[in-house]
Amino acid sequence: MNALASWLKFAVQNTLRNRRRSAVTVAIAALGTAAILLAGGFALYTYEGLAQSSARSTGHLVVAKAEQFSQDEDVPLQHGLDHVAALKAALLADDAVRQVLPKIEFSGLIGNGDKSTVMMAAGIDPDAEFAVKGPFLRVLAGRVLAGGETLQVMLGEGLARSLKAQPGSGLTLMASTSEGALNALDVTVAGVFATGIAEVDKRLVYTDLATAQRLLATTRVSSLGVFLDRMESTGPGQARLRAALPGLEVQTWLEQAGFYRSVKELYNRIFGALGLIIGVIVVFVVANAMAMAIIERTREIGTLRAMGTLPGQLVRSFALEGLVLGGFGAALGALASLGVAAALLLFPVQMPPPPGRNVGYPLQVAVDPALYAGTLLSMLLLATLASALVARRTVEQPIVSALAHV
Repeated sequence: MNALASWLKFAVQNTLRNRRRSAVTVAIAALGTAAILLAGGFALYTYEGLAQSSARSTGHLVVAKAEQFSQDEDVPLQHGLDHVAALKAALLADDAVRQVLPKIEFSGLIGNGDKSTVMMAAGIDPDAEFAVKGPFLRVLAGRVLAGGETLQVMLGEGLARSLKAQPGSGLTLMASTSEGALNALDVTVAGVFATGIAEVDKRLVYTDLATAQRLLATTRVSSLGVFLDRMESTGPGQARLRAALPGLEVQTWLEQAGFYRSVKELYNRIFGALGLIIGVIVVFVVANAMAMAIIERTREIGTLRAMGTLPGQLVRSFALEGLVLGGFGAALGALASLGVAAALLLFPVQMPPPPGRNVGYPLQVAVDPALYAGTLLSMLLLATLASALVARRTVEQPIVSALAHV
């Protein structure tokens, strides 16, 4: 232990022999470490936000017939669920299940008497939906749907603008029933909302379950969204519910979240390539600094060899110098990353809307212990190996050649 401390002290003193070069090397290592941690933290924050949003939208688990996930319907609710009350009671019997939300998904036409347009509609249980999901819609006018009310709808902002509708306006919903006949209902607009996705707001309509079932002439629902006590219960909960409901399919929020999977795959590739490039830059910078130091000290190396110092001991000494440079740089980079993450919490920065959306989001960086530990360890290993590889060739040259070096 004392010997290692001595070698480490010796390495620190050697790095201070050329303070300017060492400072530049440490600064570049710090910038590289901070860039990796900030990019990785931003990606992790994005993943967590999208995961929570996806689970809140569909439920941690989605229960439906297998055909609902794999086949198109010839008529509305062809693959819908029957005996919804009994199914809901069976699901709520699981200790991890906190709420079960039925949902009806259908399409049709919506008109104001002068103009009709295509709608993508959802029938929900309003009280339970808004109690569990919270304010998942931004209400622009009017109010949200309330339980016990029927023949009420909420319209997306773009759809309301297209139909010149506002709270209190009368509209007509038209759709095919579960038997294939055409049915229509007169409804009243309760509110206008925005999801943040302009294309969705041009078509989306929310109504209550009773109104949707009356329009479609059925008692079925498309699926049941199962909300659990925490995200970590998703896997075990899926296994239990599949065993309890052998005739139905149980999918997780992840299987339903195509946008989340696409973003994660894209970010993994982008930030993975960024981390690789930064790692290569740090290796070359450290290797260049050590190469210059070794060239300057070639005669010193020859003298140490002539006094009996083994090549392995010299390689270890230079490797420790690289470890010191990389370690200081990585530590400073980690502190800088923590400072930026804290500053973003104290002084929020709003990002512009991503493609396809019209609402921005706050820029935040996650502080993940595993990410910090992995990045710091990688920087230390890269700097140490780069220094050792550069030093190995010089320290193994003949002693006479090293002493004669000019």
